[in-house]
Amino acid sequence: MYKPKLEKDIRCPLEYGLDIFGGKWKSRIICVLAEKEVLRYSSLRKELTNITDAVLATTLKELIADGIVQRRQFDEIPPRVEYCLTDKGRSVVPILQSICRWSGAYHRENSDYILSQCQKCDYKCENSSD
Repeated sequence: MYKPKLEKDIRCPLEYGLDIFGGKWKSRIICVLAEKEVLRYSSLRKELTNITDAVLATTLKELIADGIVQRRQFDEIPPRVEYCLTDKGRSVVPILQSICRWSGAYHRENSDYILSQCQKCDYKCENSSD
């Protein structure tokens, strides 16, 4: 796994949280696993359009290292690996839903590109100018 040359300088709990679930793919992976509960790698990749295998593998490793995602490997032939959220990972879902609701009040979405998980979020705001 990629190791940065400089150690992260996280001085605030908000910075820690944004490091854990921020970025383009981490929150999407968390939301997909929150909805589907358990997925194999190939199923997870199908849910996330336009992600490369390298980025998915790296992001999963980071989420596993941070205790957000659990990887279960079964001793079967062919080998089977499943991914699911840990308790810590599930605890982040309400936070992401709150961010989604806040963002929905200020961001107009193109409905052709909405992720299926986002369609289930309660992000509509009564005071929005839709």
